[in-house]
Amino acid sequence: MRAGVKPATPPSTAFAVATLGIAVFSSMDAVMKGLALAIGAYNALLWRSLAGTLITGALFLATRARWPTRAVLRVHLVRGGVSAVMAMLFFWGLARVPMAQAIALAFVAPLIALLLAALVLKERIGRGAVLASVVALAGVAVIFLGQARAALGPEATIGSLAVLASAVCYAWNIILMRQQAMVARPVEIAFFQSAIVSILFLLAAPVFGAVPDAGHAPMLILAAALATASLMLLSWAYARGRASDLAPSEYTGFVWASLFGWIVFSENLSFYTLAGAMLIILACILSARAAPPLETNL
Repeated sequence: MRAGVKPATPPSTAFAVATLGIAVFSSMDAVMKGLALAIGAYNALLWRSLAGTLITGALFLATRARWPTRAVLRVHLVRGGVSAVMAMLFFWGLARVPMAQAIALAFVAPLIALLLAALVLKERIGRGAVLASVVALAGVAVIFLGQARAALGPEATIGSLAVLASAVCYAWNIILMRQQAMVARPVEIAFFQSAIVSILFLLAAPVFGAVPDAGHAPMLILAAALATASLMLLSWAYARGRASDLAPSEYTGFVWASLFGWIVFSENLSFYTLAGAMLIILACILSARAAPPLETNL
């Protein structure tokens, strides 16, 4: 092992941390759906991002982190811009479709990310990662088979299209997450992500912005805290695992979305939903077992 390089993180550990990050992120989705329904997707995102900037900014200063170089700052700016578009599309759509359906539609992102990982990061896509994605895709197909029995209204159709567009952005975001995690630490990533997204949303504040009722403050702060925790967990995992190997962990989000949708919004689960979820969990197990160790400098 080279000097200055820490022992390789077991692939199962990186995958487990990424999965935990997705679970925390899914809980944030449930909070944000409630806020989007109450104050609109834009204002929910604006105020959550501002709260997140305060939280992560305090952490950034407390750790005395160094200001990033111009090259690293450029990576932060690109991911922040992609994340702003992705989040706006997703939460606007999420307010119009069930959580489980939105997450199922978003599952095209890890599949696109596998191709991007090979093209952009020059990663070799192993058979295990490909098999995991195929199994997960089969799970999504089962879910859609069940959802096809339900008629969608115009609002839900437009919302679904917004979620699909967000998924394309998220596929790129997964690659950027890996690139960002290789040059910056989790606290720095979380701060610049929140700050850049906040600045971009503030540009539209004169037209769309509104100060929410004080009663929404606890949920906005909770959403910001959950988003920060998720971002730091995922940053840690993607610094220690290949994007192509960790991308299937995104599929566990469906299990959490189904659970939160049922508990919080009384969204029903069908046999097809449960069957698809089992295939998705199987895919994650296959991916975790197939990934070889990866050395890291972090």
